[in-house]
Amino acid sequence: MTIQPVGASRRDFIRASASAAGLVLACSLAPKAVADALSPATATGLNAYVKIAPDGVVTIFAKNPEIGQGVRTSLPMLIAEELDVAWENVRVEQAANDPAVFGRQFAGGSTAIPMNWQEMRRVGAVARAMLIEAAARTWNCPAGECSTTPGEVVHAASGRTLAYGPLAAQCASTTPPDPASVPLKDPKDYRIVGKPKAQYDTPKIVTGQPLFGIDIRRPGMLFATFAKAPVFGAKVAKADLAAARAVKGVRAAFVVDGGEELTGLLPGVAVVATSWWAARQGREALNIQWASHPTSAQGSAGFAARAAELAGGPPQKTLRNDGDAASAMQGAAKTVEAAYAYPFLAHAPMEPMNCTAEYKDGRMEVWAPTQAPEGCRQLIAKTLGLAPEQVIVHMIRAGGGFGRRGMVDYAVEAAWIAREAKAPVMLLWSREDDFRHDFYRVGGFHYLKGGLDAAGKLVAWQDHHVGYGAGGKPVIAGAIAPAEFPAGFVANCRLDSSLMDLGVPVGYWRAPGANAHAFVIQSFIDELAHAAGQDPVAFRLALLGDAKIVGEGREAYNAERARGVLKTVAGMSAWGKTSLPPRTGMGVAFHYSHQGYFAEVVRARVEPSGRVRPEKVWVAADVGSLIVNPSGALNQVQGAVIDGLSAALFQAITIEGGAVKQANFNTYPLLRMADAPQVEVKFLSTDYPPTGLGEPALPPAAPALGGAIFAATGVRIRQLPVDPGLLRA
Repeated sequence: MTIQPVGASRRDFIRASASAAGLVLACSLAPKAVADALSPATATGLNAYVKIAPDGVVTIFAKNPEIGQGVRTSLPMLIAEELDVAWENVRVEQAANDPAVFGRQFAGGSTAIPMNWQEMRRVGAVARAMLIEAAARTWNCPAGECSTTPGEVVHAASGRTLAYGPLAAQCASTTPPDPASVPLKDPKDYRIVGKPKAQYDTPKIVTGQPLFGIDIRRPGMLFATFAKAPVFGAKVAKADLAAARAVKGVRAAFVVDGGEELTGLLPGVAVVATSWWAARQGREALNIQWASHPTSAQGSAGFAARAAELAGGPPQKTLRNDGDAASAMQGAAKTVEAAYAYPFLAHAPMEPMNCTAEYKDGRMEVWAPTQAPEGCRQLIAKTLGLAPEQVIVHMIRAGGGFGRRGMVDYAVEAAWIAREAKAPVMLLWSREDDFRHDFYRVGGFHYLKGGLDAAGKLVAWQDHHVGYGAGGKPVIAGAIAPAEFPAGFVANCRLDSSLMDLGVPVGYWRAPGANAHAFVIQSFIDELAHAAGQDPVAFRLALLGDAKIVGEGREAYNAERARGVLKTVAGMSAWGKTSLPPRTGMGVAFHYSHQGYFAEVVRARVEPSGRVRPEKVWVAADVGSLIVNPSGALNQVQGAVIDGLSAALFQAITIEGGAVKQANFNTYPLLRMADAPQVEVKFLSTDYPPTGLGEPALPPAAPALGGAIFAATGVRIRQLPVDPGLLRA
C-alpha cells in the first residue's frame, strides 16, 4: 500500500482556495504589520489552517508533528472551539512543513500548548468572523447582529440561519480581520476545549492501519541498512562489499565516509536491497573492520572513578554562591553528606528510527517521523550540498520520540543513501541500532552536603555537580541551572560544577535535566528531613516558606504553586494517615520544570527478594487555568510517571570501550503492564496560562519512589537504577 504525503503543499492550498468546492482560510500569526496587509488574494498562501467544504465538513491542519503527545488533536481542538463547529464535523490533517506559513513546527519541551494557545484560538476566531461577515452581507444587516451556533451563522432578530458550508465560498471576498482584534470565547462557553477527546488517529492505531514512518511505501522503493561503528564516529577501515553484493536481493553496498559531527552523517556502510531482510543479510556479510578512535578509551567505570577524583578537589566552576555555605555548615547543629549518581539512558521508542527518501530532478524528498522537521530539512540540505528549498520534509506520525527524534541523523543517512542508490529508499534501523546509536540522556554525579540548625531548619546547602562536557562546555542537557531548587530558598547556598570530556552522543530525554536533578535534589531533601526528625511533607513546606514568588524574571520560582501541588497530593494520598503493611512505604517529591508544577506520592512494596513493586501513585499537577484535552492530559501524566518509574527501577546504558553494551529490551527492561501502578491524577486550576504536559510529570517519580523504598526498608537509594540486591530481607 502506498501512503501519500500527508498535509498539503502551498500550491494545494492555493488550488483549494480558488475552487468553489471549499474555502481555505489563512490567519496570519506573524507581526501585526503582516496581518494588516492580508487580503483574500494573499491569505491562502500564509498560515492556512482551516478548510470548509460545501457540506459543512471542516478540515483543520495541525501544524506540529505528532509523536504520541496528542498535539494533532489538541491544537485543532483550539481552532474548532473558536470557529464554533461540532467536533464530529472536523477532519484533521497534518500540515506541510513550511515555517514561512506556519512558523515554528516542532515537538519538544512541552511547548505546543503554551506557544500556540492564543494563536490557534485566533485562527478559529478569525474564520468565524469571516463567516459572520459573509452572512451579514447576504442578509444586508450589521455583522454585530449575527452570532453562531455550531456550524451555522444565526440572525436572532429574524430567525434566519446559514450553514458554514454554503457561506464558505462567499468568504473569498471577505477581508480577514486583524487576529488581535477578534474577540475570543469566554472559557465558560467552551463546548470542545476542556472536554475529553480521543486522539484523532487512535482508530487507525488500534486497527493497524498504515500510519507511521515504518509504513511508508513509494513506487520502486528499496530498503536499506546502515552499519556504523560501535565506537561513535569511528571510520571504516575495511569492509567486504563484494560479499554483501552477492546476497540475493542486494542491489548496492557502499562505504559512506561521513564526518565527525555526532549529530550528522557519520561514517558507515550502506546496504540497499529489494527487502529489508536481504539488506540485513547483506550487512551481516560485510565483516567490517573499524579504525581506532579516541572514544574507545571511555567507559562507565572510568567516568565514575574520575568523578570521585574531581569531587575530592576544587571545582572547575562555581555557578552560584549565596551567603557563606562553608561557615554556615561549620555552625550547623547537624550536617548530612551524600553522593548521588544516575546513568546514561536510551530513549527506546517502540518504532525504531526510520526514514524514506527519494532524490529526483535535483530535489530531495523525505518522509520522516521527526520532532524537528525544519532542522531535518536544513541538515539534509547542508550535508548533501543542496539549497533548503530543494529539500521537502513530510511529517509522518512517529511511534514515540521522547526527544530522540529531535535529532535527525537517521533522516540524513536515508537521504544520502537514496541519492547514491538512485532509487527511493527506506532506511530502517534495527532495534540494536536504536539502542547502540542513540543520543542518550546524559549521566552525572552529585556530591551534596546540607546543614541543619537546632530547630531542624535547612541553613546551608552545597552541591558539587560532576557532569560531562566538550570543549569546556556542558553537553546537551548536561548542565545544572544556577537557579535550580532549592537555590533562593536557602540563605547559604553554593552550587559548583566540574566536567569530564565525553565522546558519547547525548541529547534531550523526556524532561531534560529535570529528569535527573529532581531525583538527586528531592532525595537529598528527604535525607535532610529524616535527619531533622521531621515529616517529609512538612519539611518541604517549611523550606518553601510563605513567599509567593522567589527570584525574578526567568529564574522566578512560584512557591505558592509548589505549595499548592504539595498540599494537594498529601491530601489525595492521605499522607501520614495511612497504616501500611510491612515492607511497604510511601514517598513524596515535587518539582518544577517545563512551566509545570508537579507533586507526587508513590506507595511501593519491597518483596523479600528485593524486587520493588510500585502499587499506586498520586499526582497533583498545576499547568495553569485550563486543560485543553483532559483525555490526552491524563495519558501524558500517567505515561510520564510510568516512564520515570521504569527508568528508576531498571534502566541504564553502560559504556565499555567507548561502546554501548545494551542492545535490546532484554537488557533494558520497561515496566510491564501487569506491574504498572494505578496512577491517580488531579489537575489544579490556577490563574496562569495553560502550559504543556509531556514532560513535567516525570521528574518527581524517581525520588518519590526512593522515599517509599526508604520508608519500607530503611535503605537510601542514591544511585539509579535501583539495585534489588541492596533491598533483600
